[in-house]
Amino acid sequence: MEKIENPLTTALSRAWWVLMLRGAAAIAFGLLTWFQPKISLATLVLLFGIYAVADGGLAIWTALSGRREHDHWWLLLLRGVVGVAAGSLAFVAPGITALALLFYIAVWALATGVLEIALAIRLRKEIQGEWLLILAGLAAVLFGYFLLARPGEGALALLRMIAVFSVFFGGIFVLLGFKMRRFVKRMTPR
Repeated sequence: MEKIENPLTTALSRAWWVLMLRGAAAIAFGLLTWFQPKISLATLVLLFGIYAVADGGLAIWTALSGRREHDHWWLLLLRGVVGVAAGSLAFVAPGITALALLFYIAVWALATGVLEIALAIRLRKEIQGEWLLILAGLAAVLFGYFLLARPGEGALALLRMIAVFSVFFGGIFVLLGFKMRRFVKRMTPR
């Protein structure tokens, strides 16, 4: 039996189901956005707010549940706070313009992506499959950059791209959840 040496790895591997839940939330957001091409701005703002708060809340829960076991729990906490803040802004100001929503989503994607990459770099020697977390982070950073580079198109014109990104990002987290689940099973004595 191998021993899990890094406390952050321990916390993440114990919460494999949270990774899967975060992925499922992203996929649900993406599919709702994809299958509702004539979605109103208010509905898009609400969907984004729900997703960002749920994703951020799950990240905060993961960070806080493992805070005594590792020194770098704050990376997960910061990632979660960014998500909750972005989602809360969508609820506080639902009448925002498409351009403002685009910036909300872009900044959230950039911050989330950078934090996911930092977390993956921290875990690279402790887990296999950290490249999935790096891939999710890179996808988020590229998505955020693309949104900022094309702000004139507005969020409604980019619905398909938002939907594809969300499903892709969510799929990576579901895969990472499965990998962590297998990791836990392999490390658990029988």
